[in-house]
Amino acid sequence: QVQLVESGGGLVQPGGSLTLSCAASGIIFRITAMDWYRQAPGKEREVVATITSGGTTLYADSVKGRFTISRDNAEKTVILQMNSLKPEDTAVYLCHADHYNTWGQGTQVTVSS
Repeated sequence: QVQLVESGGGLVQPGGSLTLSCAASGIIFRITAMDWYRQAPGKEREVVATITSGGTTLYADSVKGRFTISRDNAEKTVILQMNSLKPEDTAVYLCHADHYNTWGQGTQVTVSS
């Protein structure tokens, strides 16, 4: 069974940091690009960061220089390190496996003072 499970969300003050983790099971992790998306209330889902099977990374302009995506193929995990968080980063963050078109259930990130 293909499954993605996110963790690490929470409430943080503006300027703070959070680390999101996505653990995969039931897939050949090393062959698939992995993405982090986010969806804020009333807004469309948007891609935040992508890491290819070869390790190339891509970022949305809104998070460049603040977020870092990485992967551990041995642990079947993809990480999103988020620094200098802003209130506009508040959203549900979802992990996605491209090759399998599979989504995690999401984890809430709230940036507020």
